[in-house]
Amino acid sequence: MRGVSGACAGASGAGRRRVPAAGGAIEALGGGRDRGVAARPSGDALRSRRDAVRLRVAAAGALAVATLGLGACGDSEEPTETITVFAAASLTEAFGELAAAFEEEHPRITVRLSFAGSATLRTQILEGAPAAVFASASPDEVATLDAAGLVIEELALATNTLVVATGADGIEAFEDLALPGLRLVLAAEDVPAGRYARKSLALAGDDFAGRVLANVRSNEANVRATLAKVELGEADAAIVYASDFRAADEGVRAIAIPERFQVAAAYRIALLSESAGARAFLAFATSPEGMATLARHGFTAVGVTP
Repeated sequence: MRGVSGACAGASGAGRRRVPAAGGAIEALGGGRDRGVAARPSGDALRSRRDAVRLRVAAAGALAVATLGLGACGDSEEPTETITVFAAASLTEAFGELAAAFEEEHPRITVRLSFAGSATLRTQILEGAPAAVFASASPDEVATLDAAGLVIEELALATNTLVVATGADGIEAFEDLALPGLRLVLAAEDVPAGRYARKSLALAGDDFAGRVLANVRSNEANVRATLAKVELGEADAAIVYASDFRAADEGVRAIAIPERFQVAAAYRIALLSESAGARAFLAFATSPEGMATLARHGFTAVGVTP
């Protein structure tokens, strides 16, 4: 609960102090008089009575101010709760929109978003980062946190597919990834996007996978950094999520990966805090509105079925 402000604290103190009753003040000032005598008040007595009236008015005013101050404190809003949501880099646009919509419906809750590779976020959480909710591009990262006793609840969130991103004058087909001298960039092997890409290549055969992996020039920390290499012209091709391609520069083209070599990325969302705000965000993300937001950004929403 928010501490009482200086003004409210002062008003509360005034309300607790015993304020002398007006009648008591008058009696104290003129109590020695014989009430049966109709003598004209002396000048001193008149001044005493005027002082008593002023005291009574002042006392009543002080009591009114104290009462109003206490009422204002009671009507003040509860403090805003801030929740930290860790999310895979591929969820940047989708969760940015989702968090904004959530805050509109929950004006007393602020969402602080942190995006990075799922493996990086998992490590940060294991090291004590105060995440309330974790949205991962792979079940593996959530499973690791669950094994460490950090997961309260987890749900399926969405799936994603892979595409080859290339420049306007780049390659034309998935098979071209094996061309000698091609500058290929993948996400690192411990990053979900990197694992999915390598699984896809393996499905095309060991020989093909070996020739493609020989073309890898760098392994990036997350899928957004992988895509950026193509956008900057530092790579001829990269394997990224279909949802990331939607946010790519206009000069980047997507090449479909044949269905038989396709690997679906399975996103999970985990509750890591018992706070009401965290639970509300989890419910919102997996609600029909949350699912629609994910779909608009290229994900296949899967609802709340684990």
